[in-house]
Amino acid sequence: MLTAKDIMTREVLTFTPDTDIPSAAKLLLEKKINGAPVVDGDRLVGVLSQTDLVAQQKQFPLPSLFTLLDGFIPLTSPERLEHEMERMTALKVGQAMTTQVVSVGPDTPITEVAGIMVDKKLHTVPVVHDERLIGVIGKEDVLRTLLGPLVDAAE
Repeated sequence: MLTAKDIMTREVLTFTPDTDIPSAAKLLLEKKINGAPVVDGDRLVGVLSQTDLVAQQKQFPLPSLFTLLDGFIPLTSPERLEHEMERMTALKVGQAMTTQVVSVGPDTPITEVAGIMVDKKLHTVPVVHDERLIGVIGKEDVLRTLLGPLVDAAE
């Protein structure tokens, strides 16, 4: 059975939390990739995706309020509003990246990786061993596994 280490891309484009947003956006566009891991040394600390960057262009969500005894009570926490504002005004990757990263280990079966990608709607999944980034698996890597028997049969 194929595992993550069998199909992962080992040479990975990464960012650091201090990478500036225009440089990161330019690299994602030039390399035609959806996102890239963010590392501190070789430790995975987040992922920056095109979605994270597109979020900077959205309108600031005005908090919903309701009144009670002539007072206004926000329905959104001040922390969440602050987080949204920070992401929308980010100058560095560390401010815009997603920190709740879904990753897999090198021995994770490809069927499980595919399930995670579909269920979580992910284009790329980092492969981590002892908190260190060792590779990534993209949808193309998974699709190549389908071509294996076809390529072998054609030769």
